[in-house]
Amino acid sequence: MSTNAPPSPSSLRPPYARSAPPPGARAVATALVVAMAGAALLAGPAGASAVAPAVPVAPVPVAPALAPTAPDTESDAAAPPASPPESEPDSMSAPDSQSAPDSMSAPDSASAPDSESAPVSAPRFAGKAFDTCEAPSLAVMRAWLSSPYRAVGVYFGGRGRGCPVQKELTPAWVASAHAMGWKLLPLFVGSQAPCVHSAAKRPYAIGSTPWSQGVQEAGDAVRAARALGIGASSPLYLDIEAFRLEDTSCAATTLSFVRAWNREVRRLGYLPGYYSSADTGIRQIERERKAGTQDLPSVLWFARWRGEPALYTETSLHPEAWMPHARIHQYVGNVAETYGGRRMLIDRNAVDAPVARVTTAGTAASTRFRPGPDPDSDAGRLHPEEVRQPSLLQPEADPGSGPGADTPGVLRF
Repeated sequence: MSTNAPPSPSSLRPPYARSAPPPGARAVATALVVAMAGAALLAGPAGASAVAPAVPVAPVPVAPALAPTAPDTESDAAAPPASPPESEPDSMSAPDSQSAPDSMSAPDSASAPDSESAPVSAPRFAGKAFDTCEAPSLAVMRAWLSSPYRAVGVYFGGRGRGCPVQKELTPAWVASAHAMGWKLLPLFVGSQAPCVHSAAKRPYAIGSTPWSQGVQEAGDAVRAARALGIGASSPLYLDIEAFRLEDTSCAATTLSFVRAWNREVRRLGYLPGYYSSADTGIRQIERERKAGTQDLPSVLWFARWRGEPALYTETSLHPEAWMPHARIHQYVGNVAETYGGRRMLIDRNAVDAPVARVTTAGTAASTRFRPGPDPDSDAGRLHPEEVRQPSLLQPEADPGSGPGADTPGVLRF
């Protein structure tokens, strides 16, 4: 309720009720206004600003400043990372798809290193190959030109190699062997599954950060390959020996390491290959392919020692998986063969896959020989008892559970 006194009647008179001005007052007022305007014009800008009425200006809307807020955890998790993760991702989930090419295709130009102006496809080879723990001398390689083999697996790097000292393996050896006509299959034996069967490989178990470790060892592999004159786009085969696939924790750790290694090898412009037992590592990779997992190998080298090649009929793989030209089958292990008077303990392989692209020139300095007898026939095959210790005889054995060509033997020359 108001406490003020009510207004007087005169204050309620409407404006138009006021009396008219006296005669002549309007003329006087007009003259006065004209005089004031003239004085304002004589006063200049300052006077004008002093007497001009202010013009109301509408305010300009300004967006309010927003204080930074904590990131939305859910939306951040859904967005793909800008770069490959530095730590281990979920082993069953695919990292960002930008750098995860199809597991069955060669790396595209976007993933090639900056130093490569244009990627060059690796050459392919179809035929027989052997692998042995230590790179043979060039004299032995020359003598074995009389064999049916035309490709050789070379253990070029990795802390888990059975023969870490490779006295013959130099850029000159790579160039000269290539000049002779040999195709090279580079094998990298790095860290191994924590549940690896072979006791000799357990000291090299994958650690607690498998993704980071895989990335690091992929870089080691590429550097070692480049140093030997093995150029970009070449396949590099990661050797993971047989392990207990039923150990789910170990299998997940191994898969994370392998996927990281594959991704980084691709990013650096090389082709990731994968060697393992058909019943363990290969079976796991095939299972992941069916699940749509990314960062899988582009080429598979599976070991199943059954005495005969089964390159296209391996039961652990779908008939159309890693086809065409992306398979190697190691079908016999630890056999001794002699060609040109030189004997070696080897594993036998059937190949339909990419081989190294050698970037350095070498000199063959040898006569090319015709292929010798087929080692899968009786001719050219020695009985194992003649060249191996009885304890090494493992018919039908899992190739990852006993010594293979990556294990030092008595016939490494």
